[in-house]
Amino acid sequence: MGENGFEKWVLTVTAQTPTNIAVIKYWGKRDETLILPINDSISVTLDPNHLCTTTTVAVSPSFEQDRMWLNGKELSLSQGRYQSVLREIRSRATDFEDKEKNIKITKKDWGKLHLHIASYNNFPTAAGLASSAAGLACFVFALAKLMNVKEDESKLSAIARQGSGSACRSLFGGFVKWIMGKDEDGSDSVAVQLADEKHWDDLVIIIAVVSSRQKETSSTSGMRESVETSLLLQHRAKEVVPERIKQMEEAIASRDFASFTQLTCADSNQFHAVCLDTCPPIFYMNDTSHRIISCVEKWNRSEETPQVAYTFDAGPNAVMIARDRKSAAQLLQRLLFYFPPNSDIDLNSYILGDKSILQGAGIHGKNDIEALPTPPEMKDAQKYRGDVSYFICTRPGRGPVVISDVSQSLLNPETGLPK
Repeated sequence: MGENGFEKWVLTVTAQTPTNIAVIKYWGKRDETLILPINDSISVTLDPNHLCTTTTVAVSPSFEQDRMWLNGKELSLSQGRYQSVLREIRSRATDFEDKEKNIKITKKDWGKLHLHIASYNNFPTAAGLASSAAGLACFVFALAKLMNVKEDESKLSAIARQGSGSACRSLFGGFVKWIMGKDEDGSDSVAVQLADEKHWDDLVIIIAVVSSRQKETSSTSGMRESVETSLLLQHRAKEVVPERIKQMEEAIASRDFASFTQLTCADSNQFHAVCLDTCPPIFYMNDTSHRIISCVEKWNRSEETPQVAYTFDAGPNAVMIARDRKSAAQLLQRLLFYFPPNSDIDLNSYILGDKSILQGAGIHGKNDIEALPTPPEMKDAQKYRGDVSYFICTRPGRGPVVISDVSQSLLNPETGLPK
């Protein structure tokens, strides 16, 4: 492990991994320990420039125990999901050598060395924006790079899945399918890329962050209760989803936005119907979520062809996918008309991500919002100031990458402690 300065060296890797939003939902496990789902799912990866987790992993003979920090706060690594990921990655580690730094680590050494892990989400944690998906995927990807694991992203996705189900889909960019698999050991429950982010690059995604509070029912316990009590969930998994998966794959391959919208909205609504069909019922959406659905539905129906698809995960935040930049600009005008910012909020902190959509909507300041006309499909429209915390404008994005710029490392390369 390096003959000279045995206790001195610290080896680090920093990676960045996107989050993803499911358009055909994963809800329900057939195996709680291995996190094996009761149906396939399909997601869109979001641009990591706007929504991502950055993780730095470090290893050193001077570390006395495994430690982890999330958004600057130390967390315990004793949770089963972290332990299973660490065990799986360590078992696949291979020999590593850095001649410049005189570091040599054999496959056997990896099991004895302790790790420091620091992670940062640039979006709210546990608010229904798939932060655990990006976090666990980044954890797996960064550790695999550090420990010189030779397996491809699909094999790594099976490890990420054991940390957080939807994490397996964050190991690829663009459009991703998580195959439920049949094997009891979960070896065939992996993610595969259906198309990369350039395949359908007209799409623009606008997220309304309705509440950045943590949700009342965690996805894990919610799923368990749905599997145990919802007859609708059983019907959905066996009869509805297999056909929808085929249709969604075709819609993505042919860039058929009308079919994509119909499937995405129907699947989101059915997922929340399953939540209501659970005993006791689970409420992830709130009044603001319902108003956003109403706004999009009325606009889509007033046009010859759908302009926007909406989908909601286990939380109140709306993810809206617009067919192109023109539709995205018109969507943003409508959203800002219904949900103008509070007077004390600056427009720059109300619209995050790709600000060029604002310019496309002809909005340069808050005065422009006040001057927006009533959307033609809504004659008696009301305004709900302050009901949305902020909006994020983004697009389909790439998969995980290693960041070589040392200044972006979250751990001090000398000490292995958070900067």
